[in-house]
Amino acid sequence: MSHQHDKEDSCCSSTKHATQTSEHSHSHSHEEGDEHDHDHGGDPTAFKTYLPALVTFVMLLIGIAFDNIFKVEAFALVRPYWYVVAYLPVGIPVLQEVWETFKAKDFFTEFSLMSIATIGAFCIGEYPEGVTVMLFYTIGELFQMVAVNRAKRNIKALLDVRADVAHVLRNGKYETVKPDAVEIGETIQIKAGEKIPLDGELISDKSSFNTAALTGESKPKTISKGELVLAGMLNIDQVIEIKVTKAFADSALSRILEMVQNATTRKAKTELFIRKFAKIYTPIVFFLALALVTIPILVLGNDYHFQTWVYRSLVFLVISCPCALVISIPLGYFGGIGAASADGILFKGSNFLDLITKLNTVVMDKTGTLTKGVFKVQKVESNIDEKDFLNFLTAVEAKSTHPIAKAIVEYAGDREIHLADDIEEIAGMGLRGKVSGKEVLAGNVKLLEKFNITSDSEIKDIEESIVVVAIDGQYVGYVLIADEIKEDSAEAINQLRANGVEQIVMLSGDKTSIVKKVAGILKIDAYYGDLLPEDKVAKLEEIKKDKGKVVAFVGDGINDTPVLAISDIGIAMGAMGSDAAIETADVVIQTDQPSKIATAIKIGKATKKVVIQNIVLAFAVKALVLILGAGGIATMWEAVFADVGVAFLAILNAVRIQKMKF
Repeated sequence: MSHQHDKEDSCCSSTKHATQTSEHSHSHSHEEGDEHDHDHGGDPTAFKTYLPALVTFVMLLIGIAFDNIFKVEAFALVRPYWYVVAYLPVGIPVLQEVWETFKAKDFFTEFSLMSIATIGAFCIGEYPEGVTVMLFYTIGELFQMVAVNRAKRNIKALLDVRADVAHVLRNGKYETVKPDAVEIGETIQIKAGEKIPLDGELISDKSSFNTAALTGESKPKTISKGELVLAGMLNIDQVIEIKVTKAFADSALSRILEMVQNATTRKAKTELFIRKFAKIYTPIVFFLALALVTIPILVLGNDYHFQTWVYRSLVFLVISCPCALVISIPLGYFGGIGAASADGILFKGSNFLDLITKLNTVVMDKTGTLTKGVFKVQKVESNIDEKDFLNFLTAVEAKSTHPIAKAIVEYAGDREIHLADDIEEIAGMGLRGKVSGKEVLAGNVKLLEKFNITSDSEIKDIEESIVVVAIDGQYVGYVLIADEIKEDSAEAINQLRANGVEQIVMLSGDKTSIVKKVAGILKIDAYYGDLLPEDKVAKLEEIKKDKGKVVAFVGDGINDTPVLAISDIGIAMGAMGSDAAIETADVVIQTDQPSKIATAIKIGKATKKVVIQNIVLAFAVKALVLILGAGGIATMWEAVFADVGVAFLAILNAVRIQKMKF
């Protein structure tokens, strides 16, 4: 499946105010201090946003009270003017929209329907009904605005999780700025534990980096002075300095933010259908309302009462207005995207909310997806007392900054550490030092071979990383260090099966023996190791030959990008994932928890359920009241419920998605 297949959908323009809101109101500035909203002209918390509706509501209540309770005769003199003034605060914005749509040669919109219906009500003296229809329509828009902005805040909060600052050297001191403010040639500082914000050349002597996001390899890489450091790598060693060689705009990071902003430009099939339906449905309704006024003249002759049939026609227009559909359905999908964002999941389009509900096959990378991509001591094997063994080993490794050394020291914990003297690093092999007068060697098998020390034959068959130890020329044991399975990986597999996924496959560039072990622990259906990126593509294409399968690939590295691109749904791990993987993916798990994949499926199903409920509700109520209205049984008040009331219910139903627990 091409991930460009829905781009033409973003070009679909609609004059529907509700649809415009759902598409554009989630956009936000990346600059600090630019937090103002463009929805309905203001901040959703600002009093002025709600003031027009409040003024109209108060004046309407006063008018109805004078009409029906106090029955003040003097009020009859100013009654038409009173209701006109009450109408204007909510009516003017809609009339302005009518003017704009007319200029665009789009004559049949809910704006024109509402305007004709309410102005027509005024013309036949039904002033309270005219004001009420427009007031409720405006309140519906305000409800929608609040719901959209809630989802928008969730999406913005998701973006804020990603590191987006750089410490740049200017005028002899480091300033914290946004990466896009750093120029090529400037020097930036990265502390231990921070992600590299820009590509550059390492100025410091050397450091170790977690490159799992870029390469898929769990083993940290040591980079020396003058070598290239890439954005997305994690500095895990010490404070370093980098000379920037590439602008932020040239990084995939800048494109990620743009994709988040445009998350709703890819439309679900249901949403696209409703758009097309509304464009055909609205003019049909207009001409049916016109027919409801004119045709009875031919049938009834002298018994025809113009005002009665005009009123019925206006009722028909209000009932048939497609507000509930064009507001609630995009809002339902947008609510789903917002709910997912609040849960650390980014859907890049409502079409993927729909598609993920059909998911039945999940193919997963290992390193960084199901495993943490960090070193942990898994096993200690020694032919001397383990406490003494760890004391000797830790004494040599304690001052090293290498991630493997740190893993050993962390595993040793608070054990008493002997003092080591004359520590020497033997390039590519390990360390040698004096501990309590004994010579200790700690490193790989090549280190023992260099000093002609015989070790157990079994260690040569061990696939994982090991540190072998010799004391005074005698082999004494080894420490096995391996990547650690994420805490929720097993639960993720169980949850996927519980949510309709029939087959789970693991593809990895790691050695097959390691992949087999992880697959066995997690009870994965099939696994393949020692794969190059092109091998992963071939395997996925083989799986996709079964047309009945909807396949998702889950990965985090640049090497996963081709597979993410050809999968039906590409899912990337976002916290440590490479920019290329995140850019290519259709869904981003910002927390790096594989269990969130099942959560994404649940959110997709909940969203689809709400959208279907809204469609059924809108059509059923409108069909019933349209029949009653044409027969003169339903009044303008029933029409208001059929239109705005149903829209309210649909909006509340859509908002419900964001409050669900998944």
